[in-house]
Amino acid sequence: MHLKSFALLGLLVAPLLMAGTAAARAETVSVAVAANFSDAAKAIGAAFKAKTGNDVAISSGATGALFTQISQGAPFQVFLSADSTTPKKAADGGFADASTDFTYAIGKIVLFSTDAALVTGPETLSASKFDKIAIADPKTAPYGAAAVAAMQKLGVYDALQPKIVTGTSIAQAYQFVDSKNAELGFVALSQVVNRKDGSQWVVPQEDYTPITQDAILLTPGKDSQAAKDFLAFLKSDDGTKVIESFGYAVGQ
Repeated sequence: MHLKSFALLGLLVAPLLMAGTAAARAETVSVAVAANFSDAAKAIGAAFKAKTGNDVAISSGATGALFTQISQGAPFQVFLSADSTTPKKAADGGFADASTDFTYAIGKIVLFSTDAALVTGPETLSASKFDKIAIADPKTAPYGAAAVAAMQKLGVYDALQPKIVTGTSIAQAYQFVDSKNAELGFVALSQVVNRKDGSQWVVPQEDYTPITQDAILLTPGKDSQAAKDFLAFLKSDDGTKVIESFGYAVGQ
């Protein structure tokens, strides 16, 4: 083969070798995500991949249920909780690095119905013109606990208890309302912020304890640069813009 042919072959092969090396360096970050933040996490994951080349694998569910999996050895590298206490609990249990804990979002609850005329404000709850109201399980889902607190603050919780249907997570509570199995429900603002149909009332922050959502690096991610980069991306301008676009506040 002539020297010129060798040179041409080198020009063709070099980009392939570089692409293969880049692909070999790419990682997949395994993230446990509170159900309310699932859609936002997918959008952040896509933006993170576009910037770094690293994939993000999302497993979503109620915060309490995710913690159970983490405590039983699930190989998640990052935990995006729906509260601030569960990540600290993970760190105390030796499942996470306490120094990496930070608030990535502040969630809001909203009373939502697919019926455009049903939700007009807090008076909707006392008028009681419905048979079922959906909430997330207050024992495992912070958004469910916030819903109970709001109803108690408004003085309607006892009267509404027979009408409450409970989802295992805020995702399931939303499904109950979206499928019309419940006429209305307390869901995360992020789940309906872009919906143009139905009716909704954003519950005032003073009616429930702020839903500060913390992120933390879990033990399986301690040696993963990609997992650490993902947490850094959450704090970046690119990350916070996505978070805010889903109806969350950032900072404290």
